[in-house]
Amino acid sequence: MLQEIEASARAKEDDLVVIILGGRGAQALHRFLGELAKTDEKDALLKRLHIFTQDALAPLRMNNGLSFVRDFERLLGDDFFRKVASFNSIKTDAEDLEGELARYVEKLQSLGGIDLFFLGLGPEAGGASHLAYIKPGSGARVDDLAGMIPISESILEHHITKFKAGGTFVSEADESECRSAKHILTLGPAAILAARRIVQSIVDASTAPAKRGSYRRLLNTDISSNLEERERQLDENPGLWLRLHPNVRSLILPDVLET
Repeated sequence: MLQEIEASARAKEDDLVVIILGGRGAQALHRFLGELAKTDEKDALLKRLHIFTQDALAPLRMNNGLSFVRDFERLLGDDFFRKVASFNSIKTDAEDLEGELARYVEKLQSLGGIDLFFLGLGPEAGGASHLAYIKPGSGARVDDLAGMIPISESILEHHITKFKAGGTFVSEADESECRSAKHILTLGPAAILAARRIVQSIVDASTAPAKRGSYRRLLNTDISSNLEERERQLDENPGLWLRLHPNVRSLILPDVLET
């Protein structure tokens, strides 16, 4: 995955806008970047990176242990944050969450759009899947750059479980606050489709076996040429948005492909 960042850097002279992936899908990359940042080996690359997160639960204190930002800080380390051009996250404790999301998208666009978007694949009921936190039935449309959707108990459980599985210490107070979150703030289909390059990583099928069925359905679904039917398919299974992008690389662990 580091090679993907380096390839994007070679393809342009300006700074890079990179959307990083939360959870376990990119933890190895984040640890590696954190170690590199302790040296000067990749300083020329790091100083060109504008890092953005792709989703968040809200309202939530920014220092909550179940915030993606806290997980990134733990894995990437102080040297990484000091060396990159900028690190940008959605302020989940803002009084005006819709206004905060609009500000976030404006900052992203002001830097020239997304060069590299790291994505995972979240399993959903019936073999469906979510990208970022675009959930089935959320009504996300092709021109939506970002959105705020209601949260569910299953989302909260999935979020907390994957943080604990990744080694994050979670206090009772942090978990209680997280379970009271009401919204998901997420980048939308328009942001995904406008990215110059997407790299998807799918791991953890041994602990989240539903990913196997979700990935098979993603591969095997025939996307309709009828606009209305296609919109229905994408809303029912948002993972399919990935199939509409022309420049995607998927990194899949072997256990995801087991039957």
